[in-house]
Amino acid sequence: MDVKIEESWKRVLADEFNKDYFIKLTDFVRAEYLAGKKIYPAAKNIFNAFNLCPFDSVRVVIIGQDPYHEPGQAHGLCFSVPDGITPPPSLVNIYKEIQDDLGRPSATNGDLTSWAEQGVLLLNSTLTVMAHLAASHAGRGWEQFTDAVIRAIATQKSGVVYMLWGSYAQKKAEFVDADKNLVLKSVHPSPLSAYRGFFGCKHFSKANEYLVAHGSEPINW
Repeated sequence: MDVKIEESWKRVLADEFNKDYFIKLTDFVRAEYLAGKKIYPAAKNIFNAFNLCPFDSVRVVIIGQDPYHEPGQAHGLCFSVPDGITPPPSLVNIYKEIQDDLGRPSATNGDLTSWAEQGVLLLNSTLTVMAHLAASHAGRGWEQFTDAVIRAIATQKSGVVYMLWGSYAQKKAEFVDADKNLVLKSVHPSPLSAYRGFFGCKHFSKANEYLVAHGSEPINW
């Protein structure tokens, strides 16, 4: 199957694209768009996380659950919204922690494209969603695909920082070798949980310290 995804990822994930589950998944997603349903993100942005962060560039992995499901928000990067869209509460809390951790003013723009371009894979577990209905495309095959993505990174790369916020993300990457990578865990940055350990986790400075210690450039968060 010819999937419109960045070339290095196309090579790494080639086996997945011909598996039955992926063919059924793409048939389902295509049918949802063709039926006129409001599906987020726009079809051209489904693989945005991969297109902006080639496989060889991956230095940090952040795992979300599924795309934002309100108009104008989702553009294929977990936690991110396009320029001009008000940052959602979890992203506001991420920016607050960056400000407290790194001692500089936080961004007001919710677009995390610059992170992706520096090697941060902003990966949702499920890559599409129906408008106004969280997890509406869960269980259709995306989870199996994104498991394969994380497994490919974990088996072919080392020295990667994994930021795992909340139990869902932590289970998603349970096969990552913590001896060969930096695995940072905390509660989710959602307003419901951020005060139970996300604030004060200092993941952003810890990630940069690890990257520099392993001969890589720090991320400009």
